[in-house]
Amino acid sequence: MILLCCRGSGPCSSVLPKGIMHHFTRHSYAADNPLTRLDARVKLLCALALLVMVLSCKGFVFPLLVAGMCVALCLGMGVRLKLLAVRFAEPLFIAVMVVILKTFFSGKAPLFAVDLLGYEIIGYRDGLAEGCRIASRIAGAVSVVALLGFSTSFTDLMAALAWLRVPRGFIEIALFAWRYLFVLFDDAQVVYSAQKNRLGYVGYRRGLRSFGTLAGTLVIKAFDNSQTVTTAMVQRGYDGTMPMLKQKPFRAAEIILSLLFVVGMGIVWRTI
Repeated sequence: MILLCCRGSGPCSSVLPKGIMHHFTRHSYAADNPLTRLDARVKLLCALALLVMVLSCKGFVFPLLVAGMCVALCLGMGVRLKLLAVRFAEPLFIAVMVVILKTFFSGKAPLFAVDLLGYEIIGYRDGLAEGCRIASRIAGAVSVVALLGFSTSFTDLMAALAWLRVPRGFIEIALFAWRYLFVLFDDAQVVYSAQKNRLGYVGYRRGLRSFGTLAGTLVIKAFDNSQTVTTAMVQRGYDGTMPMLKQKPFRAAEIILSLLFVVGMGIVWRTI
């Protein structure tokens, strides 16, 4: 299986199989949305600027404003509410736990007291306020990252990181990991279906044995695929250069609009 094109500057689509190109170049959601057509480098820089504002904000209004704006843009791109709930479930759980811990274990001004099984549990006003500030920062930061992920294909994001001088080894490993996540997922589905049809998951003990076999099979397949891909790349003169990471020139309209957006959000950040 060939993953990368040979030495030179030609397009990768002439060498890569159609299924692989689909995994490498597909957008998460609507390709005709203006946000998805925006240069990935511009989106990445705007996201970094918003992250800095959110994390450095002393209040909780601005992070919540950013979170609401990002969620609204995600919904406008056609992202399902259920998928958003899944993406935000873990960060919001962490945020809730931070609020609870800060409320009951941090602060000096008592807000309320609860008698539970003979123990008096005190909630503190300043602890609750600090917990809400931290939770709002978590929500705002996760919303920015989620919007960037939904509006940018993985390869475009990697190309933007390469433009920011992220080490080439990291980008190369990330691209291969992204590609082979789908390969291993397909292999896992095939093995799981075969095991299930043979009653491999009937009973707790048999299910654990089948799951162990599935995990071992995937490890062996991943090792075999890595050997095959390495041999194919070396034989075709791969030198670490990926034409798919080459950038187009910036467009003046995108730069101007992005600067206006960042400046406007900076004014709101300073005001709030």
